[in-house]
Amino acid sequence: MEYSSLFVTLMGIGTVFFGLICIIFLTMAMGAILKGKEKTPAAAAAAPAAAPAPAPKPQGMQPEIVAAITAALSEEVGISSRSMNIVNIKKI
Repeated sequence: MEYSSLFVTLMGIGTVFFGLICIIFLTMAMGAILKGKEKTPAAAAAAPAAAPAPAPKPQGMQPEIVAAITAALSEEVGISSRSMNIVNIKKI
């Protein structure tokens, strides 16, 4: 049986779009199922209010992490890491 290239192309495109539409409906169904489980008032009332844990004291950056960041920056910029002076590192 010989198929024309137009028929094969249209069947391929149709199959892809059918699959994508199925994925859309499946994700919408899963979202509806998971939203339904979140809104149960009995689960919210059963959870006791826990006291907030004390925040850990900042101990600064570990030397290994500073060395890795310095090495990456010196490689990117193209200068020696000994000539760099990193003043502050902020976690984003």
